[in-house]
Amino acid sequence: MLFCLVEIQNVVSGFLEMNPSNNHALALQELINQLNTERAWLLEQIDRGRWPEFRLDLAALERELGQLLTRASDQLEDGNKLRK
Repeated sequence: MLFCLVEIQNVVSGFLEMNPSNNHALALQELINQLNTERAWLLEQIDRGRWPEFRLDLAALERELGQLLTRASDQLEDGNKLRK
């Protein structure tokens, strides 16, 4: 699971380093929004008691994903400010 988070972070960082145009920035923001929606769904499933044997691992994954998406969104916003 941690590998997936690291891979997502690498993709986001690489995307930002390429100095994305507005279209790329919009696409990246859409990706962040989609992943946030998936994270919220995962949290809802955990709260409903689904997959009790994986609850702790899934909760940790949800927290890490939330932190990663917040950092990615912040970096994207900072990059947009620099281009203006």
